[in-house]
Amino acid sequence: MTYKITAPLKEEDIRKLRAGDNVLLSGTIYTARDAAHKRMAQAMEKGDSIPFDFTDNVIYYMGPSPAREGRAVGSAGPTTAGRMDRWAPSILDRGLKGMIGKGRRSDQVHEAVRRNGAVYFAAVGGAGALLSQSIKEAEVIAYEDLGTEAIRKLRVEDMPLIVVIDSEGNDLYETAGIKYKTVYTSK
Repeated sequence: MTYKITAPLKEEDIRKLRAGDNVLLSGTIYTARDAAHKRMAQAMEKGDSIPFDFTDNVIYYMGPSPAREGRAVGSAGPTTAGRMDRWAPSILDRGLKGMIGKGRRSDQVHEAVRRNGAVYFAAVGGAGALLSQSIKEAEVIAYEDLGTEAIRKLRVEDMPLIVVIDSEGNDLYETAGIKYKTVYTSK
């Protein structure tokens, strides 16, 4: 099934998504990778403000390459989401509703997604040039000194994603592997 949804995310949109569904995401999302997550965690520990409100928002684990003329960003492929796993549960507990990356997540993140009624999307690795076409505007909003890892506010239109972990905790990486083994070992 393919769904068109808008960020910030609405609970009713998240609840209808199932692991394996295709999504075209539009709206406002934010980028943050390792260095930005570390800084946000330090700010939260000190009680300082963070660059944006996590509530109902989506973080894309991406650091874009420089934009070519007429484009908001250059190549915009996902980074390995597991690198943010030590920070993701506390950010989800603070209201984040979506994450975009590639690869498996830890048991702690998996549980935090389910506990908070959130969703983890995969963007296709190696398709950064294609994904960048969905990004219509990009603005650095924090940690400019981090270069490509600075936090950016993006406006996206019909960004193609796949639901990997849905709000009920179903995980495409687990179910697809079981289905594959069943189909190919039964022949």
